[in-house]
Amino acid sequence: MADIIKFTVALLLLGTATGLFYYFGDHSTPLRVFGLLIALGISLAILAKTVRGQAILNFTSETQAEFRKIAWPAQQETTRTTLIVLLMVVAVASILWLFDMLLMWVVRLLTGQGV
Repeated sequence: MADIIKFTVALLLLGTATGLFYYFGDHSTPLRVFGLLIALGISLAILAKTVRGQAILNFTSETQAEFRKIAWPAQQETTRTTLIVLLMVVAVASILWLFDMLLMWVVRLLTGQGV
């Protein structure tokens, strides 16, 4: 039940802030954006105190820990792999182009359009 109240308060805060953002449309845009960001931060802080919010924070910290475990390739390996991929793309594109030219020649020959 407490989570429902927290969700409601956070939603009302965001809704009110959004309404005020547009209500004061003739005022300074940076101030309106700043107020909206403050309301968003407070709403997120309220939501972080819910059961689902704690689960999301837990998931986020576990994800960051997994990212730290990844063995990222060195720059030299990344550059070499990128060059190999580019060369293969050019090679396959050239082969497909040649095959297309051959098929066009055969079709022109068969349809009597001449070569």
